[in-house]
Amino acid sequence: MSKLFMITGGQRSGKSTYAEELALRMSDRPVYIATARVCDEEFADRVARHQARRGPQWTNIEEEKYLSQHDLTGRVVLVDCVTLWCTNFMFGTIKEDELPDVSQVLSEVKAEFDRLVAQDATFIFVTNEIGSGGVSTNALQRRFTDLQGWMNQYVAARADTVVLMVSGIPVTIKEDHEKI
Repeated sequence: MSKLFMITGGQRSGKSTYAEELALRMSDRPVYIATARVCDEEFADRVARHQARRGPQWTNIEEEKYLSQHDLTGRVVLVDCVTLWCTNFMFGTIKEDELPDVSQVLSEVKAEFDRLVAQDATFIFVTNEIGSGGVSTNALQRRFTDLQGWMNQYVAARADTVVLMVSGIPVTIKEDHEKI
């Protein structure tokens, strides 16, 4: 039976570092699934810093959408991050100047999530709390914020443990002691 952890918080709250430390406490050979699509030089530098922080004990997989195609049975798997994963589904299917059908995209991401966590593994999902700020004046951004919020709720409802990172401090907001 799989175990699910969700690590959430704002930008630069310490989510990834905490998730990596958690994975290494559970396994000496964890898997890191990077969902990012590198889009510019600044982001490439950010990715390089993340990779440098992790050592050679990590099995690295770069996968933008279909995470479940990888056999992760028996492994500790860090998925970083749900926000970029949702971005890949939402913006990979729309045409310029078109607003995506959020319910359709959400169904696709949920279905892929369900296929992934059906594997007997321990999963650590990193995600962002992007809806904690004000409401955007941009319709596309509002739709993405809705998608992200609903997906976070979906993951959190299924997670055994949910940790909110606040200024580098992990605050456990959900813990199922029977499954851990």
